[in-house]
Amino acid sequence: MHLVVGLGNPGPKYSGNRHNVGFMVVDRLAARWAAPAFRDKFKAETTKGLLRQGDVVLLKPQTFMNLSGESVQPAMAFYKVDLEHVLCVHDELDLEFGVVRLKVGGGTAGHNGLKSMVQRCGGNGFARVRVGIGRPPVRTESHVLSDFDSSERAELGDVIERACDMVEACILEGATAAMNRYHGA
Repeated sequence: MHLVVGLGNPGPKYSGNRHNVGFMVVDRLAARWAAPAFRDKFKAETTKGLLRQGDVVLLKPQTFMNLSGESVQPAMAFYKVDLEHVLCVHDELDLEFGVVRLKVGGGTAGHNGLKSMVQRCGGNGFARVRVGIGRPPVRTESHVLSDFDSSERAELGDVIERACDMVEACILEGATAAMNRYHGA
């Protein structure tokens, strides 16, 4: 079993924010896999989908970004998912908007959702689908908590689909094969 975690902040106020792209990808995966409606569990919205006969738990922590690990760790324990079978989808300032990259392990680059997961979930050995939002010339907090602009929104659907494709490849083929296929790593 795999656990796919989309990072974001709860509530309609944040729904279109760059910081919520992880939620957007998890919502799209749920639709692709015709998963049942999300329900509240583990301080999160969660559902379970089926990908080629294998169960995949989808999780959107409702703890706010900085406390995401408080939701992820209990879900890992309940479903008996090892850290190596956790895949986190999150926004990435260090990638230009529209760039999607897969990575396993590594640092948090100041991302508070990732920091919380590393602290609460037993380390940094989980896979990450990093969805580029670009680094702004203005304060970072203002950028991540603002909505995508109109030109970005025009491309956002394609970006989310690419991120979903990468999640599926990582689960079905493994992270190394998915990285080789999508960006020659």
